Amino acid sequence: MLGRLNHVAIAVKDAEKAAKIYGAAFGAEISSALPLPEHGVITVFVTLPNTKIEFIQPLGDTSPIAKFLERNADGGIHHVCYEVADIIASRDTLIKEGARVLGDGQPKIGAHGKPVLFLHPKDFSGALVEIEQA
Repeated sequence: MLGRLNHVAIAVKDAEKAAKIYGAAFGAEISSALPLPEHGVITVFVTLPNTKIEFIQPLGDTSPIAKFLERNADGGIHHVCYEVADIIASRDTLIKEGARVLGDGQPKIGAHGKPVLFLHPKDFSGALVEIEQA
């Protein structure tokens, strides 16, 4: 069911500035900033040979990332994202096994234009987990 690690997301105050450090230091490919109003964030991706790093910054005061940064002023790792072959089947299996899906349980379109769901961190050793349709 679980596919490859798609990305690790780091919450920051300025996603473009944070990503530029990776571009300058490591020669990594940096995406353009992408506002995602339905998620309340702006994302910038750093592409590495085996995965990506997603820098996420708040988009508005009600953003869940704004709340995260209130508790973690310097930013920090926010979530990990894994690919799944079938997001609905994966969701149903996870629920059957006792995992909690955040929100209304219906996938939303994420930064890669694919359906995503978030899973409660208390069910995954304290880590917020995102699953993305491969």
